[in-house]
Amino acid sequence: MKPQALTIQKVQAKSEKSHPSLFALTWPIFIEISLYMLMGSADTLMLSQYSDNSVAAVGVSNQLLNLLIVMFSFITTGTTIVIAQLLGASRKQEATQVAYVSLGTNFLISFVISLLMFVLAVPILHMMGLSSELMPDATVFLQIVGLLSFIQALIMTYSAILKSYGFTRDTMYVTIGMNLLNVAGNYLVIFGPFGFPVLGVMGVALSTSFARLIGLTAMILIVRHRIGLRFSFKRMFYIQRTHLKKLLKIGIPSAGEQLSYNGSQMIITLFITFMGTQAGIPSAGEQLSYNGSQMIITLFITFMGTQALAAKVYTQNLMMFIMLFGAAISQGTQILIGRLIGAKEFDVAYRRCMKSLYWAIAISLLSSTALSLSSTHLLTFFTSNSEIIQIASLLLILTIILEPGRSFNMVIINSLRAAGDAKFPVYMAMISMWGIGLPIAYLLGIQLEMGLIGVWISFIVDEWVRGIFMYRRWRSRVWTEYRFTST
Repeated sequence: MKPQALTIQKVQAKSEKSHPSLFALTWPIFIEISLYMLMGSADTLMLSQYSDNSVAAVGVSNQLLNLLIVMFSFITTGTTIVIAQLLGASRKQEATQVAYVSLGTNFLISFVISLLMFVLAVPILHMMGLSSELMPDATVFLQIVGLLSFIQALIMTYSAILKSYGFTRDTMYVTIGMNLLNVAGNYLVIFGPFGFPVLGVMGVALSTSFARLIGLTAMILIVRHRIGLRFSFKRMFYIQRTHLKKLLKIGIPSAGEQLSYNGSQMIITLFITFMGTQAGIPSAGEQLSYNGSQMIITLFITFMGTQALAAKVYTQNLMMFIMLFGAAISQGTQILIGRLIGAKEFDVAYRRCMKSLYWAIAISLLSSTALSLSSTHLLTFFTSNSEIIQIASLLLILTIILEPGRSFNMVIINSLRAAGDAKFPVYMAMISMWGIGLPIAYLLGIQLEMGLIGVWISFIVDEWVRGIFMYRRWRSRVWTEYRFTST
């Protein structure tokens, strides 16, 4: 080997060692995401002991609340990437300024959205076609958690700042504490020990919100200790346009993809609810596209009835534990690639994404297979309805094909965002989710009467089609032209 080639290899190896390892960043993120998922699953599992109607009502409300999370992620996604690039370029003062801008902007946005969700909860649920038996519980949960959702927005922003600086363990510890508080609170309000009043869905909503408030307080103290970032309204609301523009350049397209997905999912849910007895079940960009499709799918499912909604909630609660592997790896990869792009280490960034991709696909394949093999046993923890268990088990078999495709997308899309190439994933999301996923769901699920199986097949096609195009985009290296620290 030539001396010049050896020198390049040594420089690249030294560069890789100068940044945190993927494992060091990812394992706390993995635990944090899994605990967030457990927080929702704990609500579902504990409420299932109280009432199936409560599970269905909270499931629909959570679908709407997921939209709020996406709205808040407009800023947090950009925060993680922009700060990571600035730190990679050794521009720490600017990184601090971006942190304040993200906190102030997300607080203003989330506070307005929280008020609107409280006021419009009933009309929105009526638009979802929710039955009268589910309306009271769904309304209470949506109004309480929705009104206080600005707390979650601030938690997400502080978490993004900590992760950008590499303090992923701290966010994990806060999430552990929030989960413990949430489960303890749920136990009190659902089962009523020691003479505690049984509050049902209202109690779960209050428990969730209280746990988040304590979590936010912890985040504020940790960020102040770790980074020296004080909670200051004066600095938060002095919003510099140049930094805000950078945050939105990444955040809006990223949120657009997710909203598009949820929107198409809501339409498919509406299809499924319309199928009813035919299915055999008894009575701004990337995130914008994602959530839009999700919302429509949920709308479809509401027409199928309470048990169909419960089946969807139970199945997706189990699937989330597969998704967390790809999510954790993709988030850790995003932080690393942001640092590498800021330092102009493009070749190292390219290889980092490819290594993460192989790991994510392999792990999601193994975990989805294991989940499918034990699906019948796991579903009995949620329900004793044999028809729901049978259909959910079939869906989890299809997950063996679906989840590797989802991991494929998460890793490469987050890598493209970290490089500043955020628009392409949005365009592909809108084309694939709305132009491919939804039509296939309607054709297979409604016209060919395949029900939920047809819907899950549409998910598979959408994920893999987008994944292939994302792979080609990363291989082209067009993303090297999009970094923020070039100016």
